[in-house]
Amino acid sequence: MVYDLIIKYGRVFDGRGASRMADIGIRQGRIEAIEPGLEDKADEVLDASGLWVCPGLVDIHTHYDLEVELNPGLSESVRHGSTSVVMGGCSLSVIYGEPEDLAVIFSRVETLAPEIIGSWLTKASSRSSPQAYFEHLGQLTLGPNIASMLGHSALRVKVMGLERSLSEHASAQEIKLMRELAEDALDAGCIGISVDMVHWHKVSGKFAGTALPSHHAAFEEYAMLADVCRSRDAVFQVTPNPENFASFLNILRLSPGIWRAPLRNTILAALDMDGAPLLWRVFPLLLFVCNKLLGCNIRFQTLAEPFTIYADGHITPLFEEFSAGIKLNNSKTREQRQALWRDVEFRQEFRQSWSSGWRRTFHRDLYRMQIVAAPDTALVGKTIGQAAEVAEEDALEYFMSLLEQYDTDLRWVGTSANIRDEVRHKLIKHPHILPGFSDAGAHSRNLAFFDNGLSVIRQAVSVGFMSAERAVARVSGEAAAWFNLDVGRLVAGAKADITILDPQKLRLPIPEAEPFSDPVLGGAVRMVKRDTDPAVAFVLINGVQVVRQGEPLAALGRESLGSLLRQLNPARSQREALRRFRNRISDDVALPAESRYWDVFLLKHQHPMNVYCHCFGFVLMYAVPALALVYGNPWLLAFWPLSQAVGLLGHRLFEPSPVDQRDALFSWRALLSLHRMFILVLGRGYQRELGRARRHSAAAQH
Repeated sequence: MVYDLIIKYGRVFDGRGASRMADIGIRQGRIEAIEPGLEDKADEVLDASGLWVCPGLVDIHTHYDLEVELNPGLSESVRHGSTSVVMGGCSLSVIYGEPEDLAVIFSRVETLAPEIIGSWLTKASSRSSPQAYFEHLGQLTLGPNIASMLGHSALRVKVMGLERSLSEHASAQEIKLMRELAEDALDAGCIGISVDMVHWHKVSGKFAGTALPSHHAAFEEYAMLADVCRSRDAVFQVTPNPENFASFLNILRLSPGIWRAPLRNTILAALDMDGAPLLWRVFPLLLFVCNKLLGCNIRFQTLAEPFTIYADGHITPLFEEFSAGIKLNNSKTREQRQALWRDVEFRQEFRQSWSSGWRRTFHRDLYRMQIVAAPDTALVGKTIGQAAEVAEEDALEYFMSLLEQYDTDLRWVGTSANIRDEVRHKLIKHPHILPGFSDAGAHSRNLAFFDNGLSVIRQAVSVGFMSAERAVARVSGEAAAWFNLDVGRLVAGAKADITILDPQKLRLPIPEAEPFSDPVLGGAVRMVKRDTDPAVAFVLINGVQVVRQGEPLAALGRESLGSLLRQLNPARSQREALRRFRNRISDDVALPAESRYWDVFLLKHQHPMNVYCHCFGFVLMYAVPALALVYGNPWLLAFWPLSQAVGLLGHRLFEPSPVDQRDALFSWRALLSLHRMFILVLGRGYQRELGRARRHSAAAQH
């Protein structure tokens, strides 16, 4: 065979937690072979000696819905190794709605530059259907693969109109129409639905300062959208309101799967908040209760780096937390804001709301807010508190004076979460917390987390808090598997989306974010990270080189390389979704819904010690009631639960795997399988049956 490309001499990471030395043969954009010492001919050979050949990274939370229309290559993400991105988060998408209305709900939430909104509006047009939208996306010269979710805010605007969507609950008829449109969007190609409740998110335009449409829904509306996702095993993404615990409880109400199919629910965000240093401990505990005991399928998302946000005067999501900040962001001109500052009552309101503990996601510590740029260059490098001391003024009064005098010419930066490395690493490696939340494509002047996936690998290599193989899997195969996308693995037959890393350069410090005047944004400033010695040696999409030594190549954005990603195997009903969930062998692997449970049981009981524990539990199941009967002592039945406890202990110690709550308590299928296991172990036929199940599983996954 003659390959288009052979990647030779590299260490190949499969995206599932393993690596080996091998060559990769690529033909017509697909991986044809992965094996050591490929001697076949090739049009091109790429020498990967000393390099790590990894699956393309998967960014599970971006806001590229507008930018992809202007810059389909999405080079800022691809240069950091991402070859697949999920967009349509935080209830925002452009699948439904008029462009002018969509611009109103997008621009302020995502702090998008007017240049982006203006450029997009000149090209945008309303779509007649989700099918038409995806046909349009498919005609773009996509760089990375694109998966899209349906935004709830956009759906509400489509059904209710902009004004009513910002103030009213939907009627029963409108909820019914939303269901129909949501089902159409999922059938057309959306991988899920996103809703939003976080208090930072406001609209612009005529209704400036009003919370996004998704915030104004009744619980019945959220429940309907969750039901649509549940019936297809699609993703339901939620950003809860951190100041309203009821919003979080409502999300959890929708999630359990003990008596129904669980909701494939991803929640933003699990962060180590400065203002609540013990809060991070809640996330692992909550996930244990929900996923292990209540049959949920929840994945939190966390950020791989400290949550550092730059601000131009008042222009920052952090100011949306308090009333005076909202008024500043509502003002369209510098003159309007200066008029506010001259108002004594407004200054008093700013002082009170800034100092209030209510709505305090951001720490608002003026001694931790550093001045990055100002007309008075002597201020640069100082914190606002330090500069106030030099001026011999009250720190908050001095900050207000700076905002009045310099407005957006005052640029400052603050970090409000994820500062503690050891806590951040614990969140990153938790199996039910996915590294995501990059917001790539949004907040162009405020943050730069395009490298979120790459950063996980860099920190794992530098600090050693997890293996490199595990780190690569976390931001490729694991993320893709949970989102039900056919990317993120290096196996024969897979699309040749590959990121090649230099392990030595991964140990270099993560570069600081810096401003860059981006031609894609019409010259507007975007915060970026630039490695002087890039850790990303090559990126290939569809077998074509698009990045070399950290720099995008001409093919990116000019050739159509990326694909539209749809759910790999969407469920056809809630019953099918439930059977698929109950057929899990691990968090990432499940046999098809129609598979025999006996095969699932076998593959969850492979470790000899786990098998022996279950056999011992089987003996206890009959021995305890027998002893109670023989001795006439019903109190001995109190030891009956030990039979289940021994089996669960076997999983805990020797073979961690998803435990079906109904099987753990009682189900006929589990009981019959346990009997069959015991008989086969006694007859020494268990290993033969296990080998058959392994072969069946490998064929099904292939």
